[in-house]
Amino acid sequence: MGRKSLKGKEKKQKRKEEQMKMAISQAVVDAANAIDDPMSLVAPFKKYDRNGLMLSIDCHKMPDCDKDTVEWALNLLSTNMKSLYEESNWGWKEREKREEITDDRALLLVARGDENVPVGFVHFRFDMDFDDEVLYCYEIQLVPEVRRKGLGKFLMQILEMLAFQTRMKKVMLTVFKHNSEANAFFMNQLKYQIDETSPSVFDPMNPEDYDYEILSKPIKKKKEAAIAE
Repeated sequence: MGRKSLKGKEKKQKRKEEQMKMAISQAVVDAANAIDDPMSLVAPFKKYDRNGLMLSIDCHKMPDCDKDTVEWALNLLSTNMKSLYEESNWGWKEREKREEITDDRALLLVARGDENVPVGFVHFRFDMDFDDEVLYCYEIQLVPEVRRKGLGKFLMQILEMLAFQTRMKKVMLTVFKHNSEANAFFMNQLKYQIDETSPSVFDPMNPEDYDYEILSKPIKKKKEAAIAE
C-alpha cells in the first residue's frame, strides 16, 4: 500500500503542477488580450518608410474594427489565397474565413498608404497552443503593388516584437506545402522552423495525409525589471 500511495501522491502533485503552469500561461495570454492597442508597445514601428513606400501601421481589435476594413481584408484574402486553398484538402470556405477573421479574439495589423488606403494586413491572435502561450499568425496578405519591398518582413517583425513584449513563448503560423513562395519567405528569410506540433513531426509515417506544415519561431524571454533593494 505504501508504494501505491506514494505513486498516487506523485501523480496528484504532477497534475497540480501542470494545472498551475496552464493557469499561469493563460493569465499571460489574458493580459496580452487586455491591451487596448498592442501597437502602443512598439510605437516606433507605426510607420514604414522604405523602398519607395510611406505607410502607417495600426492595430484593430475585433469586434471594434470597421466594416469596410473587414470587407477589404476578406476580399484581399480571397484574391490572394482562394486558388491555393482549392488546391488543398481544405478547400475554400468563404463563410469559415469570415467567421475566423471576425472572431472576437482576432486582431488585424493594417498597413495604409496615401489617403489612408489599406495595402496589407496581418490577422493574428494571442492564444494558447496546447499548454504554451503563443502569438499565432493566421494570415499575412499584401496587395501586389507593395510586395518585395520589405513590408511583409517588417510586419512579421512587429509580431515578433509584440510576442516579446507580451511574454509569448513563440510566434506560430500554418503554411501550405505547395505554397513555395511562402515557405521560402518564412523559412529562408525569417528563419522559422517546423514546429513540434506539425504533422510531419507527430505523424511522419503519413506525410501524404497532410498538405500543410506548422512553423514557429521561439521568442526570447523578456527580462523582469530588477527589484530595487
